[in-house]
Amino acid sequence: MKKVVVLGGGESGIGAALLAKAKGFEVFLSDRGAISEDRKAELIAAEIAFEEGQHTEDRILDATIVVKSPGIPDHLPLIQQFHQQGTPVVSELEFAYPFSNARFLAITGTNGKTTTTMLAYHLLKSAGKKVGLAGNVGFSLARQVMEEEADWYVLEVSSFQLDGMYDFAADAAVITNITPDHLDRYHNSMDDYIASKMRIAQNMGAMNPLIYLGNDANIRKGLASISVKQQLPFGLKEDGMNQAFMDGDWLKIPMADFEVNVKGLPLKGPHNFQNMMAAILLAQHAGLNREEIVHGLQTFQNVEHRLEFVAEIDGVKYYNDSKATNVDAVRYALDSFEAPIVWVAGGKDKGNDYQELEPLMPNVKALVCLGADNEKLLNYYNGKFPLADTHSVADCLLACRSMAEAGDVVLLSPACASFDLFNSYEHRGDLFKAEVLKYKK
Repeated sequence: MKKVVVLGGGESGIGAALLAKAKGFEVFLSDRGAISEDRKAELIAAEIAFEEGQHTEDRILDATIVVKSPGIPDHLPLIQQFHQQGTPVVSELEFAYPFSNARFLAITGTNGKTTTTMLAYHLLKSAGKKVGLAGNVGFSLARQVMEEEADWYVLEVSSFQLDGMYDFAADAAVITNITPDHLDRYHNSMDDYIASKMRIAQNMGAMNPLIYLGNDANIRKGLASISVKQQLPFGLKEDGMNQAFMDGDWLKIPMADFEVNVKGLPLKGPHNFQNMMAAILLAQHAGLNREEIVHGLQTFQNVEHRLEFVAEIDGVKYYNDSKATNVDAVRYALDSFEAPIVWVAGGKDKGNDYQELEPLMPNVKALVCLGADNEKLLNYYNGKFPLADTHSVADCLLACRSMAEAGDVVLLSPACASFDLFNSYEHRGDLFKAEVLKYKK
């Protein structure tokens, strides 16, 4: 009997363990950290052996296959031991894939992949498709394959997950963009990071389109090393190559005789127009007609913590973009507003180069820093516009209210990780929203 060892007791790990058990494998789950009580109860109910707080090597090194949490780096000695002895180490998505007869729409990219994934899922679901949502969002794919099979799955796929995917083949795939991020996991090599992202196109056939941002230099560099026959680039401008583009307020896809006016749609800003193009191209590949797509666009609710409107108070509009944890994401956010912006930024710096934002600084009237150590931001922007140095959400909002006036936008778009003052970017965004709403009468 094959022995499946699952490393990590999060949602994907539990799903993989349950699916492996259901398929008749011997299963052992190991997590160096703590496993939540509800997940331990699931493992016990399924009679799956597990451990927490350690990795007992003599119990896991005899695995036939290892399903690894994407958060576990490949360079760890334990993972290297598996590689050296020839034991396959795969992601949960790769493990679940052979057990499904569904078709897969896969989305990756540095920024925009969550919005694109959620929108594509919403378009298919609102059109009546039997569709599941998995990867970085939703429930684990393995759990869904075990419990209730769908006809389509929309997957948000990180580079960490792609690194453990070998036989997986997307029916259609999207690369939203590629900008520097997580380079510590890729030997500080942008080429290695690009190569990881391009793995989403592996095993695609002639009828499987790769949809990507056409003017992204890093994507174009990556395309030179792969072979995909059907390529559908998109972008904001018609350039003779883009299959989807903007013409004023109209989003157009001439090859499908499709156009829609973006005024009045829930998603705002040039970056979201690009996300819409990618999601629409996926939906068209899945067989949706224009009426179904337009209805889905009109009824979509934006992803929480991504340019999420919170409230308008005393004529000032507050937006939560806490998920913008790198400079490129902030660039998109700042470019989404014509009104003067009181920008809230800061947190755990990721080696940011703020010079990339210089073209958008005329949009910013003030900067409120929110972080444990704001020295880098304060030094960089000293003398360019009014600054405030705050170390709590309450003090941050007080500063914002003193700097903003009717007609302005207060935008939390941190450019930094959240782990200096908060548990996650969701925690940061939730506290920001709660503090804003205290002032709403």
